[in-house]
Amino acid sequence: MRVRIYVEGGGDSKELQARCREGFRKLLINSGFKDRMPGFRACGGRNKTFDMFQTSLIDGSREYSLLLVDSEDPVIDQDLSPDSSIAWNHLFQRDAWIKPRNASNNQAQLMATCMESWIMADHQAIISFFGQRTLRNSLLPLLNLESRHRKEVQATLEHATSDCGRGREYKKGKRSFQLLGRLDPYILKANLGHFNRLITTLEQILR
Repeated sequence: MRVRIYVEGGGDSKELQARCREGFRKLLINSGFKDRMPGFRACGGRNKTFDMFQTSLIDGSREYSLLLVDSEDPVIDQDLSPDSSIAWNHLFQRDAWIKPRNASNNQAQLMATCMESWIMADHQAIISFFGQRTLRNSLLPLLNLESRHRKEVQATLEHATSDCGRGREYKKGKRSFQLLGRLDPYILKANLGHFNRLITTLEQILR
């Protein structure tokens, strides 16, 4: 089955969209999907991502589409099984997005609360990427990381790398996608329930 993930990220820049796709692709290669890789479509903003996902459901293609967006806010429901309605329920409550009639529960996936939460989960990757001047004691603990507000996670990453040299600190965009491809998926699966849900879903549909 051909699978394509419509992912939030990359803005309106073709270069950043390419880097976004590459970062996610490398992460999934490291997660064991090298020979059964899904396609990626970096869609920019979250509303555009949802629109493009909906279009993919009605365009007559034979691909199986997944929506992957930031949750933006902590997710209250805790049923993280692939077939649970956790993602659609959250997206309806937060964004008033209605689950398409022909979409399954597992076609909605969340980065809780944002992609930076995935990055924050792998302290060693952060230190290796930014160097020994990283303020490692400022990094957030892994316990309940997905319950942290996205602004706290992003601000903490910026602060922890602020002494790493001019132009070396964490910033969304090129640097974030480079780091994404270096993360250890086993650490992410152990500490991030929504990342684990995504991987479990892909393992089921990419057999």
